[in-house]
Amino acid sequence: MENQRLILFLALSLVILFLWEAWQEKQAPQQDVVAQQTMAQPELPGEVAVAPAPAEVPADSRDLPEAAPAEPVVPAAEKERKAVKKAALGSKQRIRVVTDVLDVDIDTLGGDLRRAYLEEFPVSPDKPDEAYPLMDDRLPQLFIAQSGLLANGPAPDHYAVYRAEKTEYVLPPGQDELKVPLTWTSPEGITVTKIYTFRRGDYLIRLDHQVSNQSQQEWNGRLYRQFQRTEYDEVGKSRLLYTFTGGAVSTPSKPYEKIPFEDMADWRPEQSYVKGGWVAMLQHYFVAAWIAGKDEVNHFYTRSVNNERYILGMTGKEVSVAPGENYDFVAELYVGPKDQDRLAQIEPNLRLTVDYGMLSFIAQPLFWLLQTIHAFVGNWGWAIVILTFLIKLAFYPLSAASYRSMANMRKLAPKFQAIRERYGDDRQRMTQATMELYKKEKINPMSGCWPMLVQIPVFIALYWVLLESVELRQAEFILWIKDLSAKDPYYVLPLLMGASMYVQQKLSHNPSIDPMQQKILQFLPIVFTLFFMLFPAGLVLYWVVNNILSILQQWYITRKIEQAGR
Repeated sequence: MENQRLILFLALSLVILFLWEAWQEKQAPQQDVVAQQTMAQPELPGEVAVAPAPAEVPADSRDLPEAAPAEPVVPAAEKERKAVKKAALGSKQRIRVVTDVLDVDIDTLGGDLRRAYLEEFPVSPDKPDEAYPLMDDRLPQLFIAQSGLLANGPAPDHYAVYRAEKTEYVLPPGQDELKVPLTWTSPEGITVTKIYTFRRGDYLIRLDHQVSNQSQQEWNGRLYRQFQRTEYDEVGKSRLLYTFTGGAVSTPSKPYEKIPFEDMADWRPEQSYVKGGWVAMLQHYFVAAWIAGKDEVNHFYTRSVNNERYILGMTGKEVSVAPGENYDFVAELYVGPKDQDRLAQIEPNLRLTVDYGMLSFIAQPLFWLLQTIHAFVGNWGWAIVILTFLIKLAFYPLSAASYRSMANMRKLAPKFQAIRERYGDDRQRMTQATMELYKKEKINPMSGCWPMLVQIPVFIALYWVLLESVELRQAEFILWIKDLSAKDPYYVLPLLMGASMYVQQKLSHNPSIDPMQQKILQFLPIVFTLFFMLFPAGLVLYWVVNNILSILQQWYITRKIEQAGR
């Protein structure tokens, strides 16, 4: 196989693969969900997640091993299935909390976090004052964080109504921490104070459930934390380029396990109870995660209710609180961007939510290099340009071998033409004569292919780096490029990419290809231009720069070989 056809075939295969993934993984399931929402919207249950389970707590549950034989106690869902239809979620009083990076709503019904806007991430460059809505409790884009207590006696689940001191909290200038307390008290004398703690510049929220037992009996209970959401397309997400949206869990045995929405009805953890880890709901650039303490023991669970709402959560071990004593259940909730450095500081495996796929071992160093370059130049577009140049420089010896093979093939153009004229339509004789010519001239047509094949994994890894990294979201480049994660509004880069492909074809002209194949190949730049018109500008920028550098390199090597042959 000659080099030009191989390169074009591989590139086209990659584009078709990405398009197929986008259609297979996103378009088809989304059509089903939309149909369900359209046809079954009046039948939506009132509130799907957690109601306290009446099941008995295992006798040995106070000191749970990593794999307990007893069936874990998890929140039940019967109460939700009997809830009032046509409603989204119940609501009492809303409490608004505003920090420098978050604008959230907490409902006194259950103390749920019902709404979360990310102040530093606008919806689009055209709406710089409109913060990105990561979480909301309105259909069809339902996505909330819930927590509560399960006990053998009085305890507040997400149906409990808390009392709030104020309806609005704002982090004042010069203050680094903001506490939002909610209080619930039972007639038996059990008081639970649910405290959200927000910190300046931080997307990590601390959540305390402080239990005060002023009753006459021992109180036994456990903490649960969970997400509840519907399946929907996030704001501003392209339907063409597929990125995973769904659940994920991290355990000692599996640091990162993705759980698609359609699997949440049947998913079960490998171990009943595990130490540490986290559960998360993912979408393109953002994540919400409940993070367990390093030595904290939890059972992870998922639910699917009528294939309309999906629940992912964890429930901890049982704790006893004697009369007159107190206990504090501590939890952490992250609601924010997939910032790898920030996530790694919270929990090392949490950075895996930036999913580079099977080529992460290549993609991670590439991202580090891209980030390092950006620290010097201050522009992600120029960082992509410089990174592309460095990759091209690293692969120069391999690329040079490929281009030398092309140049040597072009020198044999008259002989290939003579073979074609001699044998005409006799394809078998023509192929045989061509192979004899290769052998006589000591040219291996595959010598130019293998160097390019070695580079393919690097190209794919860089593709995922540019697609997955939140740092490129709404990052400006120059002039008309205001968002490297969105398509070029004027299609200048795709047109330049198509033109560069056309020039490459002319430089890579191979006389062994018959005229009909040459005509077919001439349409590929047009096809690729149309494809890349829908791709993010950052990806197209990489391809344009790579093509231009390839043209310069190929021209230089071909010129040297032609001069040496004179």
